[in-house]
Amino acid sequence: MRIQPLPPDTLGIEARSVHNEIASLVGRSQSQVTMMDAQGALLGPFPPMLHYPQFGIPALSFLKTLDMHATLDKSVREVAILTVAAAFGARFELYAHEIMGEVFGISPDVIASLAAGNHPYGLDEQQAIAHNIAHILVAGHVVPDSTYKRAVQLLGQDAVAELFFLIGGYCFIAIILNGFDMPVPENLKPLQ
Repeated sequence: MRIQPLPPDTLGIEARSVHNEIASLVGRSQSQVTMMDAQGALLGPFPPMLHYPQFGIPALSFLKTLDMHATLDKSVREVAILTVAAAFGARFELYAHEIMGEVFGISPDVIASLAAGNHPYGLDEQQAIAHNIAHILVAGHVVPDSTYKRAVQLLGQDAVAELFFLIGGYCFIAIILNGFDMPVPENLKPLQ
């Protein structure tokens, strides 16, 4: 870990307001995931965003928009996110979304396969197309026309656009997590 989580009582007014908003949002949407330490400091991608609010606050606005306007089935979203997290080896993203995948009904075998970067058996058609698209995009390739057309048939054009933005957003989160070497909660240690 290259930066420490920031306890809320150490934050300025603007950062404290952002911290409280994030804590409220993740408390409602991801209450099963440990997103704060014992001092109430946010974990995962949030410490870098609070340390560097000139970049973090606009990024949070985009990520919040992804959630506010979500229409994709939650299990489809989690399949795409786990595919991204595995491709980047983003530990915190894997940790959080393995938990959320299970919450939204994805089987432990499928979650384990996705987390390992594999193409799992047992996905429904919408989950499979989301996985395929995420896999193609994180590999740096253009989505083939046949894949795009099938995704539009299964999800609808607006949902496919949402999927592209979701994948891009979670690629961003994975990069921030990896760049700052942010651990999963049970591996939190003070900087040396």
